Amino acid sequence: MKNASRVASPRVVFVEDFRPIARRRIPRAVFDYLDGGAEGEVTLRENCRVFDDLTFRPRHAVVVPKCDLSTRVLGFDLSLPFLLAPVGYSRLMHPGGEVAAARAAGKAGTAYILSTISGHKLEDVKAGSSGPVFYQLYLMGGRGAAEASIERARQAGFSALVVTIDTPVAGIRERDFRNGMKELVSGSALEKMRYLPQILSRPRWLAGFLKDGGMPALPNVVPPGKGPMELIDVAAALAASAVTWADLRWIRELWRGPIMVKGVLTGDDARHAIDEGAAAISISNHGGRQLDYLQASLRALPEVVRAVNGQVEVLMDGGVRRGTDIAKAICLGARAVLCGRAYAYGLAAAGEAGVHRAIEILRTDSERTLRLLGCASISELDRSYVNVPRSWDLDG
Repeated sequence: MKNASRVASPRVVFVEDFRPIARRRIPRAVFDYLDGGAEGEVTLRENCRVFDDLTFRPRHAVVVPKCDLSTRVLGFDLSLPFLLAPVGYSRLMHPGGEVAAARAAGKAGTAYILSTISGHKLEDVKAGSSGPVFYQLYLMGGRGAAEASIERARQAGFSALVVTIDTPVAGIRERDFRNGMKELVSGSALEKMRYLPQILSRPRWLAGFLKDGGMPALPNVVPPGKGPMELIDVAAALAASAVTWADLRWIRELWRGPIMVKGVLTGDDARHAIDEGAAAISISNHGGRQLDYLQASLRALPEVVRAVNGQVEVLMDGGVRRGTDIAKAICLGARAVLCGRAYAYGLAAAGEAGVHRAIEILRTDSERTLRLLGCASISELDRSYVNVPRSWDLDG
């Protein structure tokens, strides 16, 4: 009931209103993992700030009694122009974790993308959703583990693979080092001691964490002949599992459904992805969590759209917090956007009810934006609805 009252609170009118609630509810190490970025967090901040560079060109004296927010992604009809992006460690944010987020996405009529770094079995996540669920693939545990998870995803009815290409090593997230995230996950009792006060200061979270079974393994990363990979040093596991263009050919042979390549920031990489059989591209700098001082995702969108030239669908993630952000990305050529932190704050603050509320806020925002623009359908948005900085066009 307390979660429900938080969600209904008049304070939660913008998805980031969940952020301070999440900070109070979960330990600092978990919150900063969700909230933080690489190095000086310049890219993290720029992902959000860059939306301010675009202003709207509305059609006034136009009455739009009803708006159509539906779109089609990878052959699936979605009720909303945004999907829920993969967020690792979601089960540490709330015991419902990935199952709760997928269920909320399905009820809203949109797709959920499950991270490899999930605390719930992919079969349980798929069973929890009434909508399409995509599997985001890292090659953690080697090719044998990846082959097994791809086959499990196929048998469970996952609709697409999302292959992330921007993690040859894990970025350095300085908040995680200061908070002892590695020690709390994998250290000895002695190593954990100095970081335990932040855990003990959240007794309600701790009770739920212990009731849920404590630190989960990675049930979808199962190397041949071994059990699920322990959640001990994901950074090291990622460093040993970088994805190459040659790997995409191998993955393409294993998976006959559509593949989205996530982590593209340049026209050259977009063309590479098309050459390797991608059906869609997600422009992404990993939410500012890998290499700092990267271009904001929205800023990279025009170059990639030009390079793709309509051959495949283009999506975008990074910094999306409002319906106006979604509209601006679609005006610049995105088919839809992926939202990560926008719903994860809600999950951490109030579980599934928080995810529902975050989705509803973005839905309402998007409808209101369309009506104020004098546009009846998300599919009708184009560059004529925004003022684009001159420098952006000169780049092309």
